[in-house]
Amino acid sequence: MNGASSFLSFPDRLPQDTKPIAAVFGAGHGSTYAGKDSSGYALAADAIRAASQEDAGLIEHWDFDLGSPLFEEGAHCCVDLGNVPTRMEDNAGNRARIEATTREVLATGAVPILLGGDDSVVIPFLSGFADAGPIWIVQIDAHIDWRDTLHGERYGYSSPMRRASEMPHVAGIVQVGMRGIGSARRVEVEDALRFGSNLVTARQVHADGVAAALRHIPEGARVVMTVDCDGLDPSMMPGVAAPSPGGLTYTQVIDIIAGVGTRGRLVGFDLVELFPPADIGGISALTASRLVVNAIGTIIRQR
Repeated sequence: MNGASSFLSFPDRLPQDTKPIAAVFGAGHGSTYAGKDSSGYALAADAIRAASQEDAGLIEHWDFDLGSPLFEEGAHCCVDLGNVPTRMEDNAGNRARIEATTREVLATGAVPILLGGDDSVVIPFLSGFADAGPIWIVQIDAHIDWRDTLHGERYGYSSPMRRASEMPHVAGIVQVGMRGIGSARRVEVEDALRFGSNLVTARQVHADGVAAALRHIPEGARVVMTVDCDGLDPSMMPGVAAPSPGGLTYTQVIDIIAGVGTRGRLVGFDLVELFPPADIGGISALTASRLVVNAIGTIIRQR
């Protein structure tokens, strides 16, 4: 959200004469499983940008999610870098470019915000924090994503939390919103618990509120949030490839985002697994854009 009152500008690099508080970039493809097609996910970043335009002219108005206008005194402190050039099946190249972009943003002092893409883009995004740790991860997801290898691929969308657990700069993981059934078997659940991952089901959040998740984050922790759109209930986020009933509400997710900024410090944010071909009336893209706005608002206010 630089000069055009939105996060929709496309400089080739961060402007030399400004120090944005956050920098948004998209990545359409990560590590695609052999024989799979990730092209639907590649539409997500631009769908979110388009949805955000609905509020672009209201950027100085009161935002009831945040309790004030998004930017203080109209300050332009967020830029959009456009999309990382990725290509389906160029798995290693995609990972390298996403990680490099993340490192570049961090080197400027800005908070990187990634718009995916399927969940595989999360792995190189988190790798980009190797020199900015230690970090805690707060994941919103219907699934735990702890498969070591699936379809012969170690870096696919079923493996981001497994790979994160192997990163020396990751101090801890809080996983929120799990329900139903996915690729995880008993062994993956046991591996996650053995690592020390804090698993907070959607049912626990519905029963005990967002405190069920936030209490696991150490005070003052530097946190990277990763939000898989299927972590939300499909009644408000239908545009996903793997909908599962009983998910988190929009309000619960933005309260977790705000809680991270209060309890610790939000130093990175990604939103993945929006699948525009399955969206209904653009409601998923609009909800996703509001989640990103809440992340930006939290980043601004924690400073």
